[in-house]
Amino acid sequence: MIASVHGTVLAVRLDAAVVEVGGVGLLVHATPATLAGLRVGSSARLATSLLVREDALTLFGFADEDEREVFEVVQTVSGVGPRLALAMLAVHTPDGLRRAVLDADVKALQRVPGIGLKGAQRIILELKDRIGVPAVVSSAPAQAAPGDRRDMVVEALVGLGWTARAAGDAVAMVLEGSEGPVAEDEIAGVLRAALRTLGGGHA
Repeated sequence: MIASVHGTVLAVRLDAAVVEVGGVGLLVHATPATLAGLRVGSSARLATSLLVREDALTLFGFADEDEREVFEVVQTVSGVGPRLALAMLAVHTPDGLRRAVLDADVKALQRVPGIGLKGAQRIILELKDRIGVPAVVSSAPAQAAPGDRRDMVVEALVGLGWTARAAGDAVAMVLEGSEGPVAEDEIAGVLRAALRTLGGGHA
C-alpha cells in the first residue's frame, strides 16, 4: 500500500491533483477541500489510499491520516465505494461523519449526493461500532490570503455534479449578509455549508 506521497504539485484539477514523486507524476484523487489547499509548484504531503483493480490502480489523497482512515472504514459498508466515500468527506469532516453515525442523523448523511434514506440507515447500522467517536479538536485558523476564492467553491460544486447556476446560488446563499471576500482558509467551510444548502439532490 502507498501510505503517503510527498512531492511537488504539478497540477490541480477539480477532482484530483498531480504530485511529482521521484520524477513520476502521480494522479491523486481528493476532496475539493483538500485540493483547495494545494498550489502548483509547491510541496505537498498527502496521506493516501490505493485502490487496486484488475484494470486500474487509483490513488486517493487526504489532508491527514484521520481522513484516510474514515475513507477506508466507510467503504466497508455494502454499496459504498470509493467515489461515494470521497463525496461523504467532501460534505462532512471525519468527526462530522462520526457524529452523524453515532447520533443516527439520517438527514445529515442524506446531504451527501448519492445517499438516500435506506443508504443512510444502512451506513448508521453498519458503522456505529466501527467508525469511532469524535475527538475534541482545537486549532487556530490559518492566515487568510488576499483575494476572493468563491469561484473555487463554485468550481468544486460543479465538479461534484451540480450546475454552475445552482452552485453559484448556493454559495451566494451561504455568504448572504457577510462582508469581505472568501479567504483561502474559509474555502472548506463555505464548501461544506453550500453542500448542506444544496442537500442530496442535483439541480
